[in-house]
Amino acid sequence: FDGPCGICQHALTYRLCHLSHPPPVSPSGPVQVTKVNAEKERVSLRCMKALTSRGGVDAVSQQMASHPQYLESFLRTQHYILHMDGPLPLQYRHYIAIMAAAQHHCGYLVSLHSAQFLRVGGDPLWLQGLEAVPPRLQHLDQLNKVLAHQPWLTARSHIQALLKTGEQCWSLAELVQAVVLLAHCHSLSSFVFGSGTDADPVPLHIAPNGTPPGYCLCDAANGNVSAPPPLTTPSEHTTRRWVRAVGCGLYQTEYDIGQMIYSADPSRFITDPEFGYQEFARREEDHFQVFRVQDYSWEDHGFSLVNRLYSDIGHLLDDRFRSVTALPSSHGPDLKRAIWNYIHCMLGIRYDDYDYGEVNQLLEREMKLYIKSVACYPDATKIPLCPLPWAPLKPSERIHVNLLIMEARLQAELLYALRAITQYMIA
Repeated sequence: FDGPCGICQHALTYRLCHLSHPPPVSPSGPVQVTKVNAEKERVSLRCMKALTSRGGVDAVSQQMASHPQYLESFLRTQHYILHMDGPLPLQYRHYIAIMAAAQHHCGYLVSLHSAQFLRVGGDPLWLQGLEAVPPRLQHLDQLNKVLAHQPWLTARSHIQALLKTGEQCWSLAELVQAVVLLAHCHSLSSFVFGSGTDADPVPLHIAPNGTPPGYCLCDAANGNVSAPPPLTTPSEHTTRRWVRAVGCGLYQTEYDIGQMIYSADPSRFITDPEFGYQEFARREEDHFQVFRVQDYSWEDHGFSLVNRLYSDIGHLLDDRFRSVTALPSSHGPDLKRAIWNYIHCMLGIRYDDYDYGEVNQLLEREMKLYIKSVACYPDATKIPLCPLPWAPLKPSERIHVNLLIMEARLQAELLYALRAITQYMIA
């Protein structure tokens, strides 16, 4: 993937690293690959540090910047599903993101995508709530709710209801992109709450793709451009005035330095506020069977299906999963595997070849409580977030834990949704 300028769109791309700092030409081999990877990470980190210090990245990217190679993969995927070619119009994409984030009362993402929804020409009246949007988007609410809180309930009937013939039906390609957006924003809400990003404001002067307009990542890394205004909260002495977009419920705080901050109420996009996560393992209903990865896995089933119905997204998602599991950790790969499998287990997904006794051996009780809070009910308005234990952890390691939670949850939702789509297609 390359941005329009071939170098510096929203994502820090491999193309960026090679164009701005091409690796030396020499015989290939393990040593050379290691050197190239180290150089790539060094340049990516320098780009992110430059932009972060100049206020050129959003709060989520600033949190992830300690893992630049993962951040590159994350931004590339997010840019693709929100801004690149796809069956859904841009207004629909940002509104679906609003719907997904609202399920966890994630004000940061709801406000961010509300602002971007208006930037791409969205109807302000839609921001009044779901009752103001076309029936097609209203029909997506049930699938959104189920995937967010109890993904094991996702069934062929949900897919069939959305794809039925009629003026307000979805195409299969549109639905697949919508599912990817929902899962992406649900899991990102977990990261936002886990990292404390939800307390940050959403500035207007950040461009829709996450970097200041005309701001080149390569130039930022090399220090060749003047810095944009910093993303600091305006001081109490700064003059401000409140502005409400007529009829849409989106508020702007406008400051005399030219900065405006959006805020929106997530509750207006929720139709069933009482619906939430329930313990899968304690359910008495016998018709909710465990999802066995040996029967339907990302590698053997989900990847090929989503990549066929939504071109290239499978490769981008797969790169995210590989990037997060490849991040170095002082606690070793067994702990990362325990976190991943524990999250999937809470969502009804089991691995026949894994000894789940390792979860209790490797994860302290406080760590399990934290993981469960972030993964299953990150909405801080309902259950206070248990603090992340392991005080000696470096900030980058704490971020690593939250990234693992986000990606494991993302894959779990995709597995349930894609399995339901597969069942619909073969029925």
